[in-house]
Amino acid sequence: MSGIILALDYASASRALELVDLLAGRVNFYKVGLELFAREGPTVVHHLRKREKQVFLDLKLHDIPRTVAGAVAAASEMGARLLTVHAAGGAGMMEAAAEAAGEGTRLLGVTMLTSLGTSSLPRGAHGVRMTPEDHVLQLAAGASAAGLDGVVASPLEAEALRCRFGDGLLLVTPGIRLPRQSLHDQRRVATPRRAREAGADYLVIGRAVTGAPDPHAALDAVERDLASGERDSC
Repeated sequence: MSGIILALDYASASRALELVDLLAGRVNFYKVGLELFAREGPTVVHHLRKREKQVFLDLKLHDIPRTVAGAVAAASEMGARLLTVHAAGGAGMMEAAAEAAGEGTRLLGVTMLTSLGTSSLPRGAHGVRMTPEDHVLQLAAGASAAGLDGVVASPLEAEALRCRFGDGLLLVTPGIRLPRQSLHDQRRVATPRRAREAGADYLVIGRAVTGAPDPHAALDAVERDLASGERDSC
């Protein structure tokens, strides 16, 4: 499925790879997040690469520039196609990351987690909170200036990002839910159709598929939802 990244939010490589094999031929791009990587390390990435799958290594790196640069180089050598760093890490950190990335690795700046809402943002000098959209746009501008390839943002900010940056930034959106599905611990979410219409390049889908009794049927529902819409323009 073009433009779909399936999140392997499992505690073991065996369970994750069981799903990968179940969906063989349908999904070619998978996300490995913090929990799975902390438990299994590079091994799970190697297993995915052996299966000729593309890997989104979502580690949200945030440290001093030298440390992040070393981690980015290691992830590139591992075969990560996409890799995340926190856009809040500052220009120096992101620039070091961009310089360390191998040719096959594209770096994404994480803007604002989909579990956060307006109340999570600090108040300004006059007691007014910045909106999530303004906050995301500000972080995305820093990521772009530092040389990152794209950003991770919720579907609710996707249209504003696409209008501001055009096709200059790769836009990856988590927080994808099918109609009437539970939000779980996320707040800023949208359907696959709405995220694609807003301009997302890649949709990261997790529990909407991995938590379904029949993952194949859930993917069918994603495809039907996507087929019902068209991408918006500014």
